[in-house]
Amino acid sequence: MNTPVADTVENAIATPDREQPFAALGLRPEEYAEIKSILGRRPTSGELAMYSVMWSEHCSYKSSKIHLRQFGQKMTDRMRERLMVGMGQNAGVVDVGEGWAVTFKVESHNHPSYIEPFQGAATGVGGIVRDIISMGARPVAVMDQLRFGAIDHPDTARVVHGVVSGISFYGNCLGLPNIGGETVFDPVYQSNPLVNALAVGVLRHEDLKLANASGAGNKVVLFGARTGGDGIGGASILASDTFADPSTGSGTDGAVGTAKPTKRPAVQVGDPFAEKVLIECCLELYRGDLVEAIQDLGAAGISCATSELAANGGSGMRVELDRVLLRDPTLTPEEILMSESQERMMAIVAPDKLDAFLAVTRKWEVETSVLGEVTGDGRLQIFWHGEEIVNVDPATVAVDGPVYERPIAYPAWLDALQDDSASALPRSTDPEVLREQFLRLVASPNLADKSWVTDQYDYYVMGNTALAFPDDAGMIRVDEQSGLGFAIATDANGRFCQLDPYAGAQLALAEAYRNVAVTGAVPAAVTDCLNFGSPENPEVMWQFSQAVTGLADACVELGIPVTGGNVSFYNQTGDTPIHPTPVVGVLGIIDDVARRVPSGWQDPGDNIYLLGVTSTELSGSAWAGVIHDHLGGRPPQVDLAHEKRLAQLLHAASQQSLLGSAHDLADGGLAQALADCVLRFGVGARVWLDELMDRDGVDAAAALFSESTGRVLVSVPREDDVRFRGLCDGRGYPVLRIGVTDASPAGEHELEVQGLFTVSLDELRSASADTLPAAFGATVPRA
Repeated sequence: MNTPVADTVENAIATPDREQPFAALGLRPEEYAEIKSILGRRPTSGELAMYSVMWSEHCSYKSSKIHLRQFGQKMTDRMRERLMVGMGQNAGVVDVGEGWAVTFKVESHNHPSYIEPFQGAATGVGGIVRDIISMGARPVAVMDQLRFGAIDHPDTARVVHGVVSGISFYGNCLGLPNIGGETVFDPVYQSNPLVNALAVGVLRHEDLKLANASGAGNKVVLFGARTGGDGIGGASILASDTFADPSTGSGTDGAVGTAKPTKRPAVQVGDPFAEKVLIECCLELYRGDLVEAIQDLGAAGISCATSELAANGGSGMRVELDRVLLRDPTLTPEEILMSESQERMMAIVAPDKLDAFLAVTRKWEVETSVLGEVTGDGRLQIFWHGEEIVNVDPATVAVDGPVYERPIAYPAWLDALQDDSASALPRSTDPEVLREQFLRLVASPNLADKSWVTDQYDYYVMGNTALAFPDDAGMIRVDEQSGLGFAIATDANGRFCQLDPYAGAQLALAEAYRNVAVTGAVPAAVTDCLNFGSPENPEVMWQFSQAVTGLADACVELGIPVTGGNVSFYNQTGDTPIHPTPVVGVLGIIDDVARRVPSGWQDPGDNIYLLGVTSTELSGSAWAGVIHDHLGGRPPQVDLAHEKRLAQLLHAASQQSLLGSAHDLADGGLAQALADCVLRFGVGARVWLDELMDRDGVDAAAALFSESTGRVLVSVPREDDVRFRGLCDGRGYPVLRIGVTDASPAGEHELEVQGLFTVSLDELRSASADTLPAAFGATVPRA
């Protein structure tokens, strides 16, 4: 077998005019020229490979950096109180008390999940879990945020089946509970689904690890799966480009057409069993204090791990690339550097600990190769069979990439869209019409029961899940003795963001914040995954800048920091971008999970209260979309001070054990919240709206379907009624009793909205539960 011939540094100096395929690797002419200026010569093929992946949009954030800086610039001392690690490392870390910390992050795997749905989604889970491992933590839960095209489109089933199967396969095999997320259908995501994966881990404070290579003489060790040809160019070629318009076969930048197979090699292939072993191996290495620093190999593979470790540590590194263990011996050095093969980690190990390190990897049967060592000269040097193929300043690869201040333009179409308010849509007062609209909403794809998806996941493996689907947030117990735990929720509403990206981002944050608060947890930190169209479109960049500013401003007002996240650009097909979709995850802390509050009614005879005020806010709502196929106007107003007061009220009520349940009002308004609450445990209710309509000046349709913010539906045992009302009055938060649970005749469980309609729980359950199986087929019911 012939060894691939490498393009050496010596050869690059001797052949300055050699043509190189920089454009095919995603680099622009001016970027290629900048690389030559940095090096003082043309890059070798290996250097070109490294710069192409590390300077890609996906890795370098070159179009988003100037906007993302707001998250740090607007951070206050109060926001830093619990923040142990913020942006710039593999994942954020938050102090949750009692010597425990939680690390969490959400990232996108959008384009791979359209090309190869099963592997794209599976490796999205695997990649984000390795980010958690690299912080020194044990992964304890995953979540997913999914957006697909129209539910009845011929291609949607292919993507849905593949993505959900990939997530369940990888997460279930790892033995990690999947405790929450979202599933949304909208034609705007037809050829560009969004697959955002979130992972959470727990660690003791003293176990925290950072990805900083320092200490000359320390060894550079690659361990885990062998390196193969899968995922080559995933960050630069697949994730940093648009999809083609299927009608033309070409993308906005000459991208490969969606029907063509040439992007498939850029999709990684995952092995969750290898990752499970890697998790346990890493945790034992941490317990033995056998690593100085560690970095997972995800996007950009060895190019990323070597350059980021060296740059973060302010050091240099010498690596013998031919020592990398390969699945495919025909790989060229450039391919090895770019490969995004999964289940791999890179560690920096002190020489006197190397033997102990290798003993642990042998115990777990994890293949390991010592590639080189840390140096003090500030250069990243990579050799191939003794010949130097890379000699760069690692900071120029990993840190000091291009920064673009992209043109920004207010969308020409936005004023007309905002002027087209839902207030002009007909709102019926006919009880039969309202009943029919209620059932249509409950059965609509985005509001219907998601058990078809979630029943394919294991919620309770590991035995520490306190809340999961379909509660408003997932909750995990961190400490068995004290009951300390965390809650986490993710939210986004692309329809609201299309109408107003600044407000839409704040609404996403407010909803996730509220979803955490209703469980009894105290919101503490944020992660985000910002999904947008092409940054080369000035209108998209306006949307992005508005969303980031809105999110940064809202975090300041709520007093919780953004700990890290992900930007995903080029989510469009041809010239048509997706709706701006900033997914926002909020982490909350609860001192004892035994005090958690579920989302549904469990007992008959409880009083039902609505916290907050209802306005006629139907623009962008589920009602407008489902009943009238309408998107226009301005989204609901968000009062962040109001949300903060509401969260404090809910926490106080949960601490005093006053709540039987709490469920936030969001998509579908009060009507959907009522449906969720009765279906959660099969407890009916009698509800009246007259007082609400009189107090807030709204009609029946608005009372049922408005999506005004700052509202929560709670049930309160009668014996706690006086104390609960006193708590609300003392805090000055609007509260109104609107019903009682299970007030219907014995044995006839139903939801009665007095003066308007009555729906049996059987009819309601059928409407909600039949939608996804009708589209995608039956699933095996949970035991």
